Amino acid sequence: MHSYHALAIGTIELDGRAILAPMSGVTDHVMRRISRRFGASLVVSEMVASDDFVQGSEESRLRAEGGGIDQHVVQIAGCDPRWMGEAARLAEASGAAIVDINMGCPAKRVTGGFAGSALMRDLDHAARLIEATVSAVNIPVTVKMRLGWDDNSLNAPELARRAEALGAKLVTVHGRTRCQFYKGVANWAAIRGVVEAVSIPVIANGDCHDVHDARAMMHSSGADGVMIGRSALGRPWLVGQIAKGLAENREIAPPDAALRLEAAVEHYEGLLSAMGKETGIRHARKHLAAYAEDAMGLNSAIPTQWRTELVTSISPVVVISLLRNIYTFDVQRRDG
Repeated sequence: MHSYHALAIGTIELDGRAILAPMSGVTDHVMRRISRRFGASLVVSEMVASDDFVQGSEESRLRAEGGGIDQHVVQIAGCDPRWMGEAARLAEASGAAIVDINMGCPAKRVTGGFAGSALMRDLDHAARLIEATVSAVNIPVTVKMRLGWDDNSLNAPELARRAEALGAKLVTVHGRTRCQFYKGVANWAAIRGVVEAVSIPVIANGDCHDVHDARAMMHSSGADGVMIGRSALGRPWLVGQIAKGLAENREIAPPDAALRLEAAVEHYEGLLSAMGKETGIRHARKHLAAYAEDAMGLNSAIPTQWRTELVTSISPVVVISLLRNIYTFDVQRRDG
């Protein structure tokens, strides 16, 4: 049985053990703010390219935005120690409580630039980036990685040891190699090698869908907590639900349809406000599709054409009306 004393990242104490993963194009600051309000123990920004961020890219600024989020974490990526240090300084100056280094992203556009999980092929260079980032700031630095580049180089324990020696305060390990991308099944047991290699907290990531998975992940890996990614799309309350379930060792009911509707509308309107109407509408589509899927999980009788209209409409009035329809469909039918 895991002990549920507070989990600390350096001097920062978390109020639980379930963290929202950084996901490019998904974990915008509106989603993170809602997730944190629902009880996520920590939320991490989308990956921010260090050089773009320092050079003033508006997209990078939006990705690193932390308005309304306490204990805000900015994840940076790159392959140049100077840019990584500068990006970390900028994140700290902009209000970040923690900086996370991405050494796990498997995307070809990232690894092709010798960043993300490509760094697991050159641990000496990875160490230089960690050292530059840690030395640049006064806030805790964490590192997110995979098990290794492929099955022949499962070097996460060694990278974690180096990270700890250089001052990193926590590591997160996705239980797949880079070459697996997101295929197959996450190997939670393989994360135990990292747990045994370091004394700083270790977070397990990969294929966590509910509190049962979270318990199994922690038991199998020995990790101190869990990170939830794709399962939280369209369900920003899920991470908080899992955090509470872990803390209280019981099943926690998800929010009712009214609270889910409130979250979906807040998310949609927040994106339009932050990004402008045209960009916000485009960015929101993946979220709207996921909210529709969530609502249809509550009630399979919801007309499928509503989902199509939801993700294709360019009218905020129509979208919000459709969201209300899909989350109150049962009530409408009973009242009718």
